[in-house]
Amino acid sequence: MSVRKVKNEDSIAMVLTARDVRVYYRFFGARHSILQLGNLIDFEVEGEDGRFLPRLRSLSHIGFPWLFDKNRLLVWHNFIRLFEPHLKEAEEIDSFYYDLLLSAAKKWEKQNPKRIICESYIRLLEYEGRLSPEKHCYICEQPIAEEIALMQAFKPAHPSCIYSSALPTKKVLDFFQTKKTLNMEDHEVDYLFNIVIKGL
Repeated sequence: MSVRKVKNEDSIAMVLTARDVRVYYRFFGARHSILQLGNLIDFEVEGEDGRFLPRLRSLSHIGFPWLFDKNRLLVWHNFIRLFEPHLKEAEEIDSFYYDLLLSAAKKWEKQNPKRIICESYIRLLEYEGRLSPEKHCYICEQPIAEEIALMQAFKPAHPSCIYSSALPTKKVLDFFQTKKTLNMEDHEVDYLFNIVIKGL
């Protein structure tokens, strides 16, 4: 989820596994292109005796074909960066987050990455109990009619309450129900994507 260079060419990496989020030390990590933000890696750990950060060794990269597409890779990096602040305090986690990212990575080459991100995010909100599928404005608590604006975490609001552009309410509620962007136009997906990219 993150890689930070430290003294000389060493690195400190925050790694998401199916069970936890851990921080590891990697000697000469800056020399190894495998240890990069968003890469799926297999590795061994040594030095888990508690005196210092455990160390990564024997890294191998499990690649995806889209890694050579700079635009897709950039969007992937931006998506992965959202998870560090969201999960950095967690020690043990359910496999949901790992499975969510692995599922997204497998679809990344064939589908529009922005759509994958929006669909992944709404599943994350539902999993964490933060999805607000009501037809009432989060700000004024009045019913929302034909058009809906969304705040962070896809909280519904009147466009006039948050001074925002809007989407058709029916399409948004359908998206909340199905967790799919299939019935949305690209500019509507861009609207959703711009909310997600501000933070989980």
